Amino acid sequence: MKAAMIFPGQGSQYVGMGKDLVEKFPAVADVYREADDMLHYPLSRLCFQGDPEVLTQTRNAQPAILLHSIAVLGILRDEAGAEPAITAGHSLGEYSALVAAGVLSPMDALRIVRRRGELMFDAGHRQPGTMAAVIGMTREDVEAVCREATTGDAIVVVANVNSPMQIVISGHIDAVGRAMELAGSRGAKKTIQLNVSGAFHSPLVEPAQRELVEFLGQFTFKEPAVGLVCNVDAKVIRDTEAIVNALSRQLTNPVLWSDSMQVLTGGWKGRIMEVGPGTVLSGLMKRTDRSRPVEACGTAEQLEHLIAVEVEPA
Repeated sequence: MKAAMIFPGQGSQYVGMGKDLVEKFPAVADVYREADDMLHYPLSRLCFQGDPEVLTQTRNAQPAILLHSIAVLGILRDEAGAEPAITAGHSLGEYSALVAAGVLSPMDALRIVRRRGELMFDAGHRQPGTMAAVIGMTREDVEAVCREATTGDAIVVVANVNSPMQIVISGHIDAVGRAMELAGSRGAKKTIQLNVSGAFHSPLVEPAQRELVEFLGQFTFKEPAVGLVCNVDAKVIRDTEAIVNALSRQLTNPVLWSDSMQVLTGGWKGRIMEVGPGTVLSGLMKRTDRSRPVEACGTAEQLEHLIAVEVEPA
């Protein structure tokens, strides 16, 4: 069974994530155990029963989400015979997509993502910033607001194009605040400040990006078995050099998710699965292309239902 597989990013974490997978699918326990051993850190305990505030920290949320996605991917492959036809992942989720495409091993991806989360967490302390969602305005209008709210010493930029009318902005705290006020006065239905530790996908995290690029050089990237729709260009890439180049630009460039999903649905007419915790990407797809439903595959209940349907005798 082939499907487009899309993988969630930061913000989809929750305490208890993965616990039901371990209880229903015993092989998953080995994945979490290996991750704990490799990281020298009880990530599984944090996922299953940790403090929500600690789990939400960028340095913890990112490996937790990746690990959950990897576990779900293994269940889909082993129990339902599912394989990706094309992959994509939202920001952090791009690393999960690379595991699905055979570019990175699960534990190498986890090492990278743990370091990525640490670097982004530290960048937020060195250069304080924030992010906010603007609902009900086009990307062009939000970009205009960002230009007006930016001053010589405080910038705000578009960080995520999640759907045609859901845009996330990122930058210095004062500049983001000005942009939120301007957006509200110019017809935005809502502006929401996000609970994040830094101005991700903006120039403020450039030091983290430089260190991450250096860290990526320690790992072996294999040729992908399937295409990946990358965040920074919203294009299908199929070779290692292009993948590393895209990852090297990802932290300071906007996540073109809506554009990426238009590329994915334009080239793939089959089923689409959200592989990992939550249903954020399923919701965004409804705002981008309502004709293409997404199957959420994040809980044991959802997976058991899918498996039962797939293995049902003809």
